[in-house]
Amino acid sequence: MSTTYVVTGAGPVGWTIAEQLAAAGHRVRILTRSGSGPTQPLVERITGDAKDPSQLHAVFAGASAVFHCIHGSTYTAATWESELPAAEQAVLKAAQEAGAVVVFPESLYSYSEPHRVMTESSPRAATGGKRGVRTELLRARAAAKTPCVSVVAGDFFGPRVRLAHAGERMVPAILAGTNLAVVGSATLPHSFTYVPDLAAAMIVAAETPSAWNKVWHAPTGPALTQQELVSAFAAAAGRKAPKVRVLPGWVLRAAGIFYTDARELAETLYQFEKPFVMASALSEATLGISPTPLPAAAAATVEWWRQQE
Repeated sequence: MSTTYVVTGAGPVGWTIAEQLAAAGHRVRILTRSGSGPTQPLVERITGDAKDPSQLHAVFAGASAVFHCIHGSTYTAATWESELPAAEQAVLKAAQEAGAVVVFPESLYSYSEPHRVMTESSPRAATGGKRGVRTELLRARAAAKTPCVSVVAGDFFGPRVRLAHAGERMVPAILAGTNLAVVGSATLPHSFTYVPDLAAAMIVAAETPSAWNKVWHAPTGPALTQQELVSAFAAAAGRKAPKVRVLPGWVLRAAGIFYTDARELAETLYQFEKPFVMASALSEATLGISPTPLPAAAAATVEWWRQQE
């Protein structure tokens, strides 16, 4: 049975959700500032602003679920604080009027004990900077009258993932046969989530009322070191694994004195200087989804990057 869904944002998560929904025979409206999105008969691409209440009212009409996947315009705490809460409140209000559930992709930033294995019941009370913004967003969702659900993922990898530790900083170098650098450590375990698995979990959560008003973890395979992930991509590409050098945290912290981008990246170095591991067994059992095996996920990722070349 065909259902109408709305996706805001056409980054890797929003785009993948739209593709998966359309492939299942559902109608999708995807709202972006640029009018971008998958070119498929069941996908209607709409140019607009996800913070405009009048536009949201029209776009959300008749939808059973909204997947809110927009990002801040820059990777800074100040931008996130000025843009994201207002956008989420506008979406929640419009979705309530439409009778739709809202599903959010979420990060691990809000977890306040990140060096323990993070589960769905772990405390999410981090403060300060981008971490504090994510904590407040989760609190606002919990207080909303609109039914909503958040699906947490580790660092992204997969098709369309560019601006990520396992994106343009890693795969193109492997395909080019050059060495690469990673931040923090190449040998500590770190959770990486394959974006199509996150998208699939968000869709199932939207269709499962008993899963609403909770926080779930996207199906995520065993934690990998950055060296192991590089090796998996290299194997998928049929290439020799390149040498991996490490950019020490102190270098980024020192650069952060002068450069905003380095300072914002240094804020999350704690994720790469100690084990940073999430567990998803409870969510996998509840939602009925398992993570894609690493060889298959790495192969799809490498193939997408090859197509970009």
